[in-house]
Amino acid sequence: MQPEVFQEFEKILAQRDVGERVLEIGAVPTSDSLLNIKSLSVAVERVGINLDGGESYQAGSANRVNEYRIVKADANRMDCFEDNTFDTVLCNSVFEHDKFFWKSIAEIQRVARNGALVVIATPGYDDMENIRLANVPRDVQDNFCANFRREIPPGTVTMRVHNWPGDFYRFSPQAYREVLFAGMRDVEVYSIMIPPRIFGIGYVVK
Repeated sequence: MQPEVFQEFEKILAQRDVGERVLEIGAVPTSDSLLNIKSLSVAVERVGINLDGGESYQAGSANRVNEYRIVKADANRMDCFEDNTFDTVLCNSVFEHDKFFWKSIAEIQRVARNGALVVIATPGYDDMENIRLANVPRDVQDNFCANFRREIPPGTVTMRVHNWPGDFYRFSPQAYREVLFAGMRDVEVYSIMIPPRIFGIGYVVK
């Protein structure tokens, strides 16, 4: 995981109440897991799911797997969890690989409690002027965007193909608002980095 992405999740969670029970979709038994974020240390339970339970990862010296558990499960059907279980649900760089991501969104809605915080990040595409570039003054960013538009043919910049195990989708801010976070409240959507990494934040309504 890029450090900028991890830091953005840190910033988001530090500013919000994460509650007692946290779920990460696509968790890994390494320091890359979002379950290692300092703001989550207040949670009573931290649990992740992965298609193989994290068995394909070699635990290194930065491994913190003892502080949370990873369940072997498919996000399309999380039968291992009851309805209304989690206060926070996190997901990074998963839905572009999820052939049936809308099933996973429905499952997140099911296992999350009313008012639960949901934070999702994926590769995507966005207008250059909407992307937040850390430590870049706004006038410099605006000048770069203007030059980029002049020099590059119409199109969009996105990540290369990442077949792990497949690479099916790239999302837009509109897809976040109208599909991934449809029906949630206080939804915020923005992009960081180039190529864009889109973040969505919202609260479940039941």
